[in-house]
Amino acid sequence: MTPTDRIHRSVDVLVIGAGPAGLAVAARLAAAGVGRVEVLDREQRAGGIPRHCDHTGFGLRDLRRVMTGPDYARHHIAAAIRAGAVLRTGVTATGWAAPRTVDITGPTGLERITATAVVLATGARERPRSARLVPGTRPAGVYTTGQLQQAVLHHQSVGRRAVIVGAERVSYSAVATLRRAGAEVAAMVTDQPRHQTHPARHLGTRLRHGVPLITDATVAELTGRERLESVRLRHRDGRTAAIGCDTVVFTGDWIPEHELARSAGIALDPGTRGPATDAEFRTGEPGVFAVGNLLHPVETADVAALDGRFAAGPVLRHLAGVPWTPGPLPVRVEAPLLWISPNRLTPDGPRPPRGRFTLRTTRFLTRPVLTVSQDGRTLHRGRLASTAAPNRPFHLPADWIAGADAHGGPVRITAD
Repeated sequence: MTPTDRIHRSVDVLVIGAGPAGLAVAARLAAAGVGRVEVLDREQRAGGIPRHCDHTGFGLRDLRRVMTGPDYARHHIAAAIRAGAVLRTGVTATGWAAPRTVDITGPTGLERITATAVVLATGARERPRSARLVPGTRPAGVYTTGQLQQAVLHHQSVGRRAVIVGAERVSYSAVATLRRAGAEVAAMVTDQPRHQTHPARHLGTRLRHGVPLITDATVAELTGRERLESVRLRHRDGRTAAIGCDTVVFTGDWIPEHELARSAGIALDPGTRGPATDAEFRTGEPGVFAVGNLLHPVETADVAALDGRFAAGPVLRHLAGVPWTPGPLPVRVEAPLLWISPNRLTPDGPRPPRGRFTLRTTRFLTRPVLTVSQDGRTLHRGRLASTAAPNRPFHLPADWIAGADAHGGPVRITAD
């Protein structure tokens, strides 16, 4: 098939990514009467990461109930279809032919789709061992959490004794997955001075599974020929030690799936590494929105789904002809803060969803004072009520944004 043989058609809204955020925005838009809302996903099944997570904890914030990951995914798939959205799986967006015009490939061949609005909901992924530059041999038995969950889902052997690299929320999901697969977890390893999940989650894992937590340590080397044999750790004080295991799971260290955004020339935020967006999920490309963990790697599935719900309003306004005026002011953070979302604002525009910004830090901060300033002028200063931990969200109220100068320099956030 030559490029001129492509099927070329139009839709009202094209959503790329059928995880919680993409499905939620599609359901809201279709229910609001938008003509054709089409959702694409390169996976063979819709639902995103939750469909691989056979444990509870999903749905509390958006559905007000607790569900397993597969049940949660099924709920959002059914809601989108029931509302009238069209779901297409096994379809990959390969690039852009023009503004809001996407080339795709799938079971029916090559297509070119032009949409009045495009919503990018491509999510985030964990960095694998290769991207973390961990030296050593290349044996079998090395996974990310996603690869582990896929293997268990397809009833593949994942070894007998594992080490988990990371001690954040997703790391504890990996413990649950390994235990259900019959594997022992020899240790969890983190370069931080303590774990970064909810204390009750950590305590429950320790009491139920007896998993030791090794802090202030990094993986220095993997050894083994055909199969992994050990993981060598380097402690902060320079000591090294080896743990015998046949499986290692690298968890967390998320990066947005931003390739499609980059190929459109959409500006990326230097902190999140996802598209720079304002409080209405608008990117710098007219008609192109971004939602979910593409923007804030990584939040829980229900937070991503709420993003989708909130984004439906701005998309509807765009479809109604409201001018495209994304926030002109960049919002930046300074070390030890890592990133903030949203990261652009309009002083006289809407506040972010739930009236707050979401931030991350690279290290533990005990009740830090957060200062918001612009061109040397303080817009807000307040103490956080709790400790800010790496790999966990904390929030900054947005009641200061009206005081920013739309024609001034970037807004800066510092922590003292």
